Amino acid sequence: MSGGPLLSPPLTSALGWLGWSLLVGALANRLPLAMLARDSWLTRPRPWGERAQAYERGLGIRRWKPLLPDAGGVLPGGMAKAALARRDRASLQRLLAETRRAELVHLALWPFWLLTALWLPPQGVLVNLVFATLFNLPCLWVQRYNRLRLRKILGEEQQPAARPLRPLAGPSTRAPG
Repeated sequence: MSGGPLLSPPLTSALGWLGWSLLVGALANRLPLAMLARDSWLTRPRPWGERAQAYERGLGIRRWKPLLPDAGGVLPGGMAKAALARRDRASLQRLLAETRRAELVHLALWPFWLLTALWLPPQGVLVNLVFATLFNLPCLWVQRYNRLRLRKILGEEQQPAARPLRPLAGPSTRAPG
């Protein structure tokens, strides 16, 4: 009998990702909607005036976004983002909160690749890093894109922050001394 590992590295990685995803999803599902309804440092639009059109033009997001899975309705109390039945303000605000929850989930899922260093050789860790990035980055882009569109519909679109005025170049106005 050969004494090898009980489970192969790809299987342990797959089981690890599944377990981590369920744990993170379950914890995120317990976050109160009132907390998710507010902007946080993480989810607020950037001061440079992030716009949905930038995602459409730069990433072609409208073409590939329908191909991504939506696990929002998998856990009890969750909401499938693609199945918005009503278009009233309360439903749109709930969906806005759900985009924040989904963004937090994908940000929390990504670092699991670091844990794979406990049992995988460096090449396996690199494969998990690539997987984590390719799996989560498009989902993060979609959540931010959806949130920007929802904010516009709800009339909450953030305008670009005004830049502070800089003094004109020229002689100094400071008093000597």
